[in-house]
Amino acid sequence: MKTPSTTPQTDATIGAIHGFAPKAGLPLPLFLCRVSAGFPSPADDHLDKHLDLNEMLIKHPAATFLVRVAGDSMTGAGINHDDILVVDRSVEPANGKVVIAVLNGELTVKRLFRNGESFCLAAANPAYPDRLLTDGESCEIWGVATFVIHSL
Repeated sequence: MKTPSTTPQTDATIGAIHGFAPKAGLPLPLFLCRVSAGFPSPADDHLDKHLDLNEMLIKHPAATFLVRVAGDSMTGAGINHDDILVVDRSVEPANGKVVIAVLNGELTVKRLFRNGESFCLAAANPAYPDRLLTDGESCEIWGVATFVIHSL
């Protein structure tokens, strides 16, 4: 059960932006067997290979940056306050993708929807209204979120 937050709700904005600087890989062991989310299964003692998280999370290093989320408007998409998003600027911002947008000079994270010629930036928390983009508004898509990193 989730305890109620004592902090006020805030729209999901960007708390910090970090570039990606590839260094020597950090391969971690990847086991051949999967972990059961239901009933436990007998452990398999076979190591499949080493997995480098940089290879898994960063497809286009020159076009990738990391951002820290500030706010709770994307909790329904599994994006929480203080999470880190991996953002790829080379990915096409398509319908339904989570994007980093500059809306009227402010960075925000929202799900992008297109209906004909209309665009909408939608929160994933019912406490926040969708934002239908109008002709007079300035909006630029900076990139598409490809992964979210948060602690359990």
